[in-house]
Amino acid sequence: MQDFDLYLPTHIVFGKDKVNELPKLMAPFGKKVLLTYGGGSIKKIGLYDKIKDLLKDAEIFELSGIEPNPKIGSIRQGVKLCKEHNIDVILAVGGGSVLDASKNIAAGAFYDGDPWDLVKDNSKVGKSLPIVTILTLSATGSEYDASGVISNPETQEKLPIFGDFAPRASILDPVYTYTVPKNQTAAGACDIMSHTFEQYLVKNGNMLTDGFCESMLRTVIKYAPIAIKDPQNYEARAALMQASSFGCCGLLNIGRDFSPWPVHGIEHEVSAYTDITHGVGLAIITPRWMRYSLNEITAPRFAQYGVNVWGLDKNLPQLELANKAIEKTEEFFKSLGLPSSFSEIGIDDKHFEDMAKHLCDNWGDLGLALTPLTRDDIVAILRNCL
Repeated sequence: MQDFDLYLPTHIVFGKDKVNELPKLMAPFGKKVLLTYGGGSIKKIGLYDKIKDLLKDAEIFELSGIEPNPKIGSIRQGVKLCKEHNIDVILAVGGGSVLDASKNIAAGAFYDGDPWDLVKDNSKVGKSLPIVTILTLSATGSEYDASGVISNPETQEKLPIFGDFAPRASILDPVYTYTVPKNQTAAGACDIMSHTFEQYLVKNGNMLTDGFCESMLRTVIKYAPIAIKDPQNYEARAALMQASSFGCCGLLNIGRDFSPWPVHGIEHEVSAYTDITHGVGLAIITPRWMRYSLNEITAPRFAQYGVNVWGLDKNLPQLELANKAIEKTEEFFKSLGLPSSFSEIGIDDKHFEDMAKHLCDNWGDLGLALTPLTRDDIVAILRNCL
């Protein structure tokens, strides 16, 4: 059992029509609100008008058009609005991209330089504006954590930012995910599973958090196909939203060996160059990383996954169990309609060497991964994805 330090400051408000609590949740932070959102889906589902009505006594400024894999250009616009209008609080409405961008904006509002500086050097992150969120996509867990991921097309970088900017409150109404398209639902499900794998597949865990992780994985495996087939199935949408929120909050990680999140690191490099959907990249890379990491030392961990998550026969040899578990994982992603190779989505090996170098220079210690990874190992995994 490893030592741990867990602090979960976000007030989670979960259920139908919980958006009606928005005025009460926003009241402590002030009247000047920056409303951040993406491509306008919140208007199609009536959420935009609902928010405007609920906050009719507030002064609302808007930043719309925040992109998937949120770009630093949008963050710069948001920071400018915050400074020009002395914003009191950010209301982030959407999926992980909107929430991640809002965290960088919240920190940038109190920083004199370029907000990209904060991404490159998290030690520069200081005071931040309070954030309240309304979630419309189950995937990243950004509604319940203190981190984000920002892309800079100018430098072809996609990097994490950490700071004291966990949302003060997050409203989670599964009904607002009914209109999420099948491909985004599938990609979100893969993202939730990947968050879990990154914390579960380590050398040493513990009984409690092994159980947390295995339950998370079984939840997604059960409910993602239902949500894709029947988008307005409340139970399925609620289960995925619940799992999403606990994926990155730290709960799955307590008392476990450190993980440098190698699959996310590799995917960030790929999407920095290609701007692919994050969950799609994870679906392709995850089984390849698993196979590359499998050996006699790591086989027991994969075998446990196969038995406790997929219900495989525990009496089979461990290496056979491990391989079957990886096969099951890949088959599941395919069953959701996700691509299984880079070639399917037009990605070649042109930048693999650059990706591997940047990852090793800028990510956590990949030598602490389940199977230690070097620059050559990263290139090999990427090539296996072709």
